[in-house]
Amino acid sequence: MGAKLSSGGGGRFDLGQNADINVTPFVDVMLVLLIIFMVAIPAATVSIKLDLPPAQPPPPGTKIKEPIVINIQNGGGVFIDTAATNLANLTADLSKKLAADDPATPPTQQRVYIRADKQVRYGDFMAVMNTLQGNGFYQVALINEEL
Repeated sequence: MGAKLSSGGGGRFDLGQNADINVTPFVDVMLVLLIIFMVAIPAATVSIKLDLPPAQPPPPGTKIKEPIVINIQNGGGVFIDTAATNLANLTADLSKKLAADDPATPPTQQRVYIRADKQVRYGDFMAVMNTLQGNGFYQVALINEEL
């Protein structure tokens, strides 16, 4: 209740002070916020399939294969490891390199890493990505190096 009806004395219209807090509006607001969060949180979680490496390192003495890295330089220069290539011959040269590296696995099933200079134009980078994906190379990883 919001007022104190009986008072010990005072004037005819003196109701006195009430120090009790009315918590009903507070509870109503908290329940509305709870419902909003209960509805919004499941909609905000999006499932993305990630192909993460295993958490266990390989046993000692196991020879680890060096990855194939495609380097993109400013100005459009494309290199497979240290061998220069161009965008037109990229998939053919990459297939040869991957087949020589691991003949048991098809080249399109092997992982390829891409490293680009900081000044490389986004269009040049996407041209390499589109060329790889257009020819069936979907196992592409990006290398990010902090300086």
